[in-house]
Amino acid sequence: MTSVRVRFAPSPTGYLHVGGARTALFNWLYAKRTGGTFVLRIEDTDKERSTEAHTQVILDGLAWLGVTHDEGPYFQGQFYGRHRADAEGLLRADRAYRCFCTREELDQARTHAEKGNSSFRYDGRCGRLSRADVDARLAAGTPFSIRVRMPDEEIAWEDAVHDRISFQGRDLDDFIILRSDGTPIYNLAVVSDDIEMRITHVIRGDDHISNTPKQIALYRALGRTPPVFAHVPMILGSDGKKLSKRHGATAVGDYQDQGILPLAMRNFLALLGWSPGGDREILPEEEMIALFSLEGIQKKAAVFDLAKLEWMNGQYLSARPAAELEPAVRRHLGALGVDPGSRDLRPLIDAVKTRSRTLLDIANQVAVRLDRTRITRDPKGDQLVTKLGAAFTANLALVSAALTALPEAQWTPAALEAALKELAEREGKKLGDVMQPVRVALTGGTVSEPVNELLAVVGREDSLARIAAARS
Repeated sequence: MTSVRVRFAPSPTGYLHVGGARTALFNWLYAKRTGGTFVLRIEDTDKERSTEAHTQVILDGLAWLGVTHDEGPYFQGQFYGRHRADAEGLLRADRAYRCFCTREELDQARTHAEKGNSSFRYDGRCGRLSRADVDARLAAGTPFSIRVRMPDEEIAWEDAVHDRISFQGRDLDDFIILRSDGTPIYNLAVVSDDIEMRITHVIRGDDHISNTPKQIALYRALGRTPPVFAHVPMILGSDGKKLSKRHGATAVGDYQDQGILPLAMRNFLALLGWSPGGDREILPEEEMIALFSLEGIQKKAAVFDLAKLEWMNGQYLSARPAAELEPAVRRHLGALGVDPGSRDLRPLIDAVKTRSRTLLDIANQVAVRLDRTRITRDPKGDQLVTKLGAAFTANLALVSAALTALPEAQWTPAALEAALKELAEREGKKLGDVMQPVRVALTGGTVSEPVNELLAVVGREDSLARIAAARS
């Protein structure tokens, strides 16, 4: 049995976007599931737009996701010699022909077709030139490209996602495979490389379906068997339109900067267009690999739900130990302009992570606990102050007196809880009327970890200072 070989072949003309990352992940999962090989190939044939910086961003994005390749990265531009050799072989076999049409001639034909309200198709005129005519043009040094002869037959395949898909060769152009400057067109380059790299399964976005009959025609012309094709549904925004910048971040690096964990991003992307069966949503890597199959890929487009991604990220944050999160939180604090110095952030992270959706959420909450100048009263905090009126400052005065009596050695969650409960009972007040003003004084909001734990992580001196400031 032939070992499975799949590939991810991004173009380094931009960042690693969500759709590309999902395609890479599906290929990686299938290789892991089948014990196959995952090949990374950088398709850098667009020399004007391809950059080393974009290549590095793609490599960094895959590394962050944990989508590691077994072979590569190969660079398509290194294989121009083989691409040309394949085109010339097709020429010798009369499976392709030289096209001497100029850009101006083709533009005129295209304009004529548009005026007649029809789509432009090359009419194959150069494929009907006599041998003598071709030789004369070659002798005169007339530039030419190379076009493949499309067969007048059905071109069909059993797609692993969409079932049988069929085209008629007569409905497709004799398309260019080699430009007049000797550089290959995408369809030739990708087929030549996939043959050379022994790719058995091509898993890619279904925007490539229109390329597939052309590529199958090239496989047949080259005397090779096409791979299994699996065309994955597109990713749409919440409005049902193609995912774009108007829906927010679309590049993987943007989500990394916003504090999404790679484990959560990978889990989320896996469920965009693939179902493991049942209602499972949080999938450990081992389970994801064990359950993945091409049959589980759905035909309909997937919807990118940012709220679900953040919910899923929150689940992962809650489950991770604070020590694992601390380095990333420190980086985000640095970006916020907060220097925690050598302070152990683990207690602060543990205090806030269960109410956080992103690492940036954690960093923002930790920042407030470290630096009182970052307190900003939110609308619910304002509502509480208005609701309690004079009782807000009066209750804070009582709290201040009770907590001032606690020495540093007793500034612990247990002792703080006991002191606040004793105060509420002594003064005949609801515990919430005592606790909530403290939350607002220390954070600006009405939601936090338990107040005794909040006081403990903020510290005695700073907590009393914050309460005093809120009373003024």
